[in-house]
Amino acid sequence: MTAPAPAAGEPALPFLAGYPAHLLEQVRVLIGRGQLAEHLHLRYPEHHTIRSDGALYDHAMGLKQRFLRNAPPLAKVLYDNRLQIDQRALGTLTAVSRVQGAQLKAKREIRVAGVFREAPAAMLDMIVVHELAHLKEREHGKAFYALCEHMLPGYHQVEFDTRLYLTMRALGARAPAVPGLRPDDGVSTTHPIAGAGSET
Repeated sequence: MTAPAPAAGEPALPFLAGYPAHLLEQVRVLIGRGQLAEHLHLRYPEHHTIRSDGALYDHAMGLKQRFLRNAPPLAKVLYDNRLQIDQRALGTLTAVSRVQGAQLKAKREIRVAGVFREAPAAMLDMIVVHELAHLKEREHGKAFYALCEHMLPGYHQVEFDTRLYLTMRALGARAPAVPGLRPDDGVSTTHPIAGAGSET
């Protein structure tokens, strides 16, 4: 069922398209109280130090070696400041075909939106895991999400919170001091959303 359009004066939530209406209402409550940024900061206090393309490649290859050793090889993994963030595409996996001698070979590349240089560590992992899973499962089906969950336990919650993070950035929110707010005072979801996540 499609969520109803926001009432006049309520923020639109394009990064959360496809999620149930009751979750969107909880998000709007957090936004209205000025607590969204603080909620995310308390839940994800740990940021990463993976700033360069080389470090990102090493990080992705470490995950691939651990979980997808027999998957097709990756030629590149890099941040892409030109990647346009929208409600679907947070990263991409592409196969670039090049002629080598008499053969046409595809070199696979993962590109991660540059905004994730500054994101919490778990959110960067979510994007990388999502794109790595496409090496084995092309479509966003049950097998795909099961693989994501295997590589990153709690994957669905992190994906949802990543979309909250992007919503926060779009609203220009900053983390205010909110006495008494705990990490479990916010919203949570355990439901996989069809079509949510990155496109390839």
